[in-house]
Amino acid sequence: MVEWVLEQTDAFEKEFNKLIPKNMQNIVKKQLLKLKENPFVGRSLGFKFFREKKFDKWRIYYLIYNDKIVVYFVGISDKKLQQTKINELKKLFKSFKEYVENKFT
Repeated sequence: MVEWVLEQTDAFEKEFNKLIPKNMQNIVKKQLLKLKENPFVGRSLGFKFFREKKFDKWRIYYLIYNDKIVVYFVGISDKKLQQTKINELKKLFKSFKEYVENKFT
């Protein structure tokens, strides 16, 4: 079985620490670690490589790069800001891809 590399943007880390209460962070992190085994369990967001995983009231957005075997966490939102966040992240696809390609060459 292939184990995927988990990577995150700096913005994701800041959002995670700000939006998710300290007492929930370890629980959510443990669930995210399960994506190392199968990153395709989250809900697809219009592209096979762009997905979300729901935890309580939060949605965690990530990109899957098959060729690099990388899961890249790129954003978090609540239900109210979900579509705004998805649209924002779609605009950044190219820069996310460039980062992953450069880091995991």
